[in-house]
Amino acid sequence: MKAAFTLRPGLLLLATVATPPAAAAAPIVAAWGATGLLQTASGLAVVIALIFLCAWAARRLGLQKHNSGRLVKIVASTALGQRERIVVVEIGGTWLALGVTPGQIQSLHSMPAQELAEEPRLPVRQGALAAGAAASLFAQKLRESLAKK
Repeated sequence: MKAAFTLRPGLLLLATVATPPAAAAAPIVAAWGATGLLQTASGLAVVIALIFLCAWAARRLGLQKHNSGRLVKIVASTALGQRERIVVVEIGGTWLALGVTPGQIQSLHSMPAQELAEEPRLPVRQGALAAGAAASLFAQKLRESLAKK
C-alpha cells in the first residue's frame, strides 16, 4: 500500500492507494499493428492455399462428377466473337448446332449423331518444318516492308 497526499485549499487529505501486483500489470499492445496485419494476411493465405489444394486433390483423384450418363453432351464449341459461340450438342442420338449469345440461344441446324473423326496430326518433324517455313516467310516479308521505307 502506498500513501498519497492531496492538497486542497485549506485541507490536507491522506489517502491510501492500493497498487496492483507486478504480475497483473500487462503492457498495452496495439490491436492492429504491422505484426497483427502480417499475421492475419498470412493466415488468410494459408486458408486460401488449402482451398486450392483441396480442389486440386479432388480433381486429381476424380472426386468430381464426370460427363458420362448425362442426357446432353457438348460435342464441340467454337467462338465467333467475344461473346458469341457456335456449340454442337448431342441429345439422344441427334446433334444440334446452337448459336449462343449472351441474350439468347438459337437452333441453327440438326443432324444425326456421328462418330467423331480423329484430327490428322502431323508428325513432330513435319510440324517443325512447317513452323520454320512460316517463320522464314514472315522474316522475308518483314525485310521487304522495311526495305520499302
